[in-house]
Amino acid sequence: MPRPRPLTNLTSARPTTDYQQLTPRTPHSRSGRAEEGYTEFELQQLNENDDDYATETQQQAVPLLSSSASDSFPSTGYRHRGDDFQDEDKDRRAGKLDFNTIMTRLPLVMGGLVAGFLFILVVFSYDRPERLHRYFGAKVPGNSSSPSESSAPNENTTSSIPPHNLISYANYTKFPLLGSEYRNECHKLNQGFMSHGKYWEPHETGMMDVAHHESNSDYMLPEGQRTAVCSSTITYQLDGEVGLLADLALMAQAAALARDQNRTFLVDDTYWNRGKWTDHFQNVRTRQPGPERGCRAPPAEELVACPRLASFQVVNSRTAKFHFGHGFEDAYEDAYAHQLNRVRPMFDAALISLQQTIRPNAENAALIRAVRAELSEILSLHSKDVSPYLGVHIRRGDRRPASWSFHGGYVPTSDYVQSAEDTWERLNPGKPLTVYIASDVPSAQREYLELSDSRHTAFSLSQSKDSKVQALASPQEYVQKEFNELEKSQRIRATRGMIIDFALLSGLWAWKDEITPDATICTLSSNVCKLSAVGLGWKKAFGEVDKMGYIDQQQKGWVEIDQKGQIVPVWEPFELFT
Repeated sequence: MPRPRPLTNLTSARPTTDYQQLTPRTPHSRSGRAEEGYTEFELQQLNENDDDYATETQQQAVPLLSSSASDSFPSTGYRHRGDDFQDEDKDRRAGKLDFNTIMTRLPLVMGGLVAGFLFILVVFSYDRPERLHRYFGAKVPGNSSSPSESSAPNENTTSSIPPHNLISYANYTKFPLLGSEYRNECHKLNQGFMSHGKYWEPHETGMMDVAHHESNSDYMLPEGQRTAVCSSTITYQLDGEVGLLADLALMAQAAALARDQNRTFLVDDTYWNRGKWTDHFQNVRTRQPGPERGCRAPPAEELVACPRLASFQVVNSRTAKFHFGHGFEDAYEDAYAHQLNRVRPMFDAALISLQQTIRPNAENAALIRAVRAELSEILSLHSKDVSPYLGVHIRRGDRRPASWSFHGGYVPTSDYVQSAEDTWERLNPGKPLTVYIASDVPSAQREYLELSDSRHTAFSLSQSKDSKVQALASPQEYVQKEFNELEKSQRIRATRGMIIDFALLSGLWAWKDEITPDATICTLSSNVCKLSAVGLGWKKAFGEVDKMGYIDQQQKGWVEIDQKGQIVPVWEPFELFT
């Protein structure tokens, strides 16, 4: 049967009537061409013309429908390939584009990674060259002269420390170093990333120390006896940068560490601005001999401030922050206690050190006994039985209160008077009050008596009958930076007076049946105040501390009138300096 001939005798003009039925147009009605047969611009023009009916006589350029047998009907059009062809084709093109993009940019990415790695190596080579040597197995250069860099031991030294962990002080010529120089060496060692291991764990790169001389094994004394150098020591260096009680508080903890680690405890007074240690205290070697009785102190050039596991560790007021900070607290606090109870181990350690290791020499001990005897006579005048007394420490000079309520000034003397009366009435109601006043202000005693209307009996070094004791009273306010300007004899005398004041305020170093204070009034900003609590003892200072670490407000004898218990913990064992 022959195929019908396509209709050609038709017009696409708009009919005169609106009710004539029209054949719907499809996307394939334009001469049988699918949309892909047009360019994007042509399709855009066609879409715009589809809505253009400005003239009713607009002519149709091509038939509405085209026969599939026509040559103009595409054999492989959109419908022939399926509706999903376009999406699949786009996916293939997108995947090909992503792969090409990745391959094009891959060299740039690899170059950036290599550049970053080289930058890290440059930083390490400048900051931590010993790590590069260790990681890559390179030999440590032996011509370095920087104190912070490692150096191999020479022919006169022996050491089991790996060469890359040797500490060199080659740039220094005078030993022992100053406190600030030891601090700088600690800064170099502890800069950058810090590992938070246990307190006595080695450095992250292993054991570190200086090279030790072979001659340390023996030493020929003039008498012909041979004395070996101590194998392990902790030395407290009196650097002359802080007050007496600030040093004693830190020294007490250092001596406790030596006992804990079974190391010999030593004191270095090379740079002390108060004379020699033995001018005021007994030799610590006799009080705390350590595991190697009679061993010789190590050479000064072998003292190491950091790390603490070095054979001959040295601690001073400037390096204490590296050893008595958070790591020390984590290791020696009572982790299962609360507030004040957490620091009980440090309190007990300081008390042992002050009772056994740090004791006044014979001269100072005699002066302390004389002052106690004189105060005892005053107390006996008011009672048949020797009554206790109360200590008051009034600090001025360069020690400002920590509380904001006293910002820019000092705690008023009237606060001391009121606190003394309240404390005495709480602890010893009805008994006459006798106060021992210790102060760096010569007029403090006079101010106190004026404000108390002579209701209190007061005593101080300046009131002693002994002229030698009177001469030990503080002549002026204590300012640390001005202390070195005094003559050496004046500094020694002021130090001796402070030792006696501290003994009377705290009750430390008292012999049997000697009087001690029932309470002490002071301000926390002073290290005299901190250690006075230790001298009083835990129970007398804080009363019956409950399980939550709160002070017994009725029985406490340590009365701090600066912060007034508003900080936690209410007591600290020492002060750290920068």
